[in-house]
Amino acid sequence: MFNAEKVKNDCVQWIRDFFEKNGKGCNAVLGISGGKDSSIVAALCVEALGKDRVIGVLMPQGDQHDIDKAYMLVNHLGIKHYLVNIKDAVDGILNNITSDLEITSQTLQNLPARIRMSTLYAISQSCNGRVANTCNLSEDWVGYSTRYGDSVGDFSPLSFLTVTEIKEIGYLLGLPRELVDKVPIDGLCGKSDEENLGFTYAELDRYIREGVIEDEAKKALIDDKHAKNLFKLQLMPCFKPEL
Repeated sequence: MFNAEKVKNDCVQWIRDFFEKNGKGCNAVLGISGGKDSSIVAALCVEALGKDRVIGVLMPQGDQHDIDKAYMLVNHLGIKHYLVNIKDAVDGILNNITSDLEITSQTLQNLPARIRMSTLYAISQSCNGRVANTCNLSEDWVGYSTRYGDSVGDFSPLSFLTVTEIKEIGYLLGLPRELVDKVPIDGLCGKSDEENLGFTYAELDRYIREGVIEDEAKKALIDDKHAKNLFKLQLMPCFKPEL
């Protein structure tokens, strides 16, 4: 049985310990999308460090239809925040790529995530910060993240917790339910996570924790995604010469 209160308290202490060892007095810096992951990580950091040491960064690409949820989160927690619109940066790169190279849909979807991570580190290094990773175990399991984008950071509170589990923690933290229960959308292609993945997080989470899934086609899809995306969770392969 998952003990959300114990895990929440342990995670808060883990964050405190991380900052004690890796940056006394530093601030936690994280991207705020208005979704459950960034909301819960922000709330955990506030409980661990106090709201004066948590900085949120809102990074729309042009107009963001649900940016009101990001503002709801930073206002609910009372944390300092910055708004950085990344549209000009994304367009600047795309417009300067040589014209004989065809830009793929993957490039268009993943470039903004990498620009956002560069933005987070730019702000973090300017305000004595440490960047929080907001990925969870469910997303990581099937590679639902952008390498060198939202998959990186300096510390990661949720990497070993499933979507089902972190939502329980979100309720305990007293976050508005509309943030915790918000339908997850990647913000890159306009579809929900579950539409993109081909299965629900409930199905995935049960398979991860219990090894049970009723639909064999979905099991095969999850296994395939997991195997193909393990490289995202590993250090870059490095050649070691025999000297």
